[in-house]
Parts: sequence; C-alpha cells; structure tokens
Amino acid sequence: MAAQVLPTIADIEQARERIAQYAVVTPLVSHPALDSATGGRVFLKAETMQRVGAFKFRGAYNAVSRIDRAKFPGGVVACSSGNHAQGVAHAATLCGLPSVIVMPADAPRLKIERTRAFGAEVVTYDRATEDRDAIAHRICAERRAAFVHPFDDFHVIAGQGTAGLELMQQAKAIGAMPDAVLACCSGGGLATGVALAVKAANPRAEVYVVEPAGFDDFARSLASGKREKNASTTGSICDALMAPSPGELTFALAQQNGVKALAVTDEEARNAMRFAFRELKLVIEPGGAVALAAILSGKLPVKGRTVAAILSGGNVDPADYAAIITA
Repeated sequence: MAAQVLPTIADIEQARERIAQYAVVTPLVSHPALDSATGGRVFLKAETMQRVGAFKFRGAYNAVSRIDRAKFPGGVVACSSGNHAQGVAHAATLCGLPSVIVMPADAPRLKIERTRAFGAEVVTYDRATEDRDAIAHRICAERRAAFVHPFDDFHVIAGQGTAGLELMQQAKAIGAMPDAVLACCSGGGLATGVALAVKAANPRAEVYVVEPAGFDDFARSLASGKREKNASTTGSICDALMAPSPGELTFALAQQNGVKALAVTDEEARNAMRFAFRELKLVIEPGGAVALAAILSGKLPVKGRTVAAILSGGNVDPADYAAIITA
C-alpha cells in the first residue's frame, strides 16, 4: 500500500472541521475509583455520548457529506452490525440523502430499531451463511448509490481519528499526556485513525488495539506481517467487533504507526461494563468496553503510568445489559 494513499494528521484535522457542525466533542473523564483499581492515572474518552451513542458518527458524517449526488442519486448504502449503521443512517438523513443499511439478523434489536429511527431502510442477512458485502454492492448497483465501508475507507478513518485528536488536546490541556492509548478494534478504522492523531501529538506514546479473545485477527496480522482472517464472524458478546480481517488501509496504518495489540475475554468485557456502571455511572456496550477491560484485567499494566482508553459505544440491548450488570 503506497504511503501517499493513507490518511494523514492533516486529513484528520480537515475532518474535524467538516464534522464540527454536528459531532459532539465528547468528554475525557477520570475517577478516583478507576485510578485506585489500577494504580495508574486513567482517562476515558466517552464516545458513548457521541451522536448515535458511538464514535461511528464521526467517520460516517465525514464520508457521507462528501458523496457526489450527481454520480450517486440513490444515496448511500452501508453494512454494519449496528453502530456504523446508525452513524451512516443519521449522517445521510442530516445530508438529505436516502440510506439502505445491510445488518445481520442477529444484531441487537435496539441497534436495528435505532437505525430505522435515524431514517434508513434496513435489509437483514444471516451472517453465518450470507455475504453482507455482496448484498450491499448489489443494492448499490441497483440504486446507483455510494457504498460507505465501515472501516476501510479513507474518509471514514480520518473522521474516526478526530476522537484521538480531541483526546490528545484534552489531555494536554490538563497536563496529562498519556503514555498509552487503547481503542477497541474490529476492522481498525477507529484504532488506526486514533493512532495517527496520538503519534502526531506524542510520538513516544504507545497505541493498542483491543480485540475479543478468539477474534484477534489484527494481533495475528501484526505478528505475521500480512492480513489474517478469523475463522468465524460469530461467537462473542462483542457484536460490534466481528470484522473477519483488518482492512487494507487500516492494516497499513497500524504497521506505519507501530500499533500493538491486546485481547480480552467476554467475561473481562462484562466485568468492565459492571465496573463502569457501578463505579463510574457509565453505560457501555460489550464491544465498547474492551479497552477499559484491558486495563482493569491487567492485560496492560498501568501502575505509575498515565493511560487513556476510548469507550467506543453504549448501544447495548436493555435486557442483555440488565443481565450483565446484575450477575
């Protein structure tokens, strides 16, 4: 992948200007209970408070707002298990464009309902037997619509990187520049966009992608030097992190920026959700909790260090959430 085709910090800065009218500048929060539990100084970027309840709005709006309406009169098509779906649906509606979102039939009901509420037509598929990309591209051809990839898209990555840009500026303002930054990882759009922003602000800072155990395709790819695939796209409660392999752009960015990888179990993700609810009064979905889980479980030792983690989303089914936090 030629370096010149990859997003840069300048692209992230331009994305921030483009999304500023609508995107929420989410808070960077800390809590004595979190510092006490870890022995470090820990900050959390609460993207749970972003539009649509997840960071995905950033990249979606940055990409959707650039669509050539003459070339793509049918609007926009995307495929997602939920948060990218909501982000694209909301961005399309804000831009006055129709949207069709291809979603797995087993996605949390809340995410499907909210995607429809944001104005999208939802087409469901069986993630175990059907190819969501093939379905989405067929619809694009039929409707002359643009496809917005959930992570392997230049403008999506740049938009997601604005979360990292904000994080580092907020940390600098309070004199707490992080030694390490952690972000959840599916295809890598958030994590690699954030890595660009973090490394631009502090080249010595470490950046970690955090994946569900058993679905650590990014970690295996970084180890082997080539894009690896997961054997399955189901089997974890972290439904938002089920991409089969890293993207071409995101993998190249991860290699370029020296990104490292961690993995957490479903139970560690549940424990992080419980901690966030009981101690921090924050609602996080399973996939959005993995970066915090890596800290709380000791997968990344933070004693005596300053670290930041992105809470990437809070769109969890109410019944599932109640069962987890009361267990």
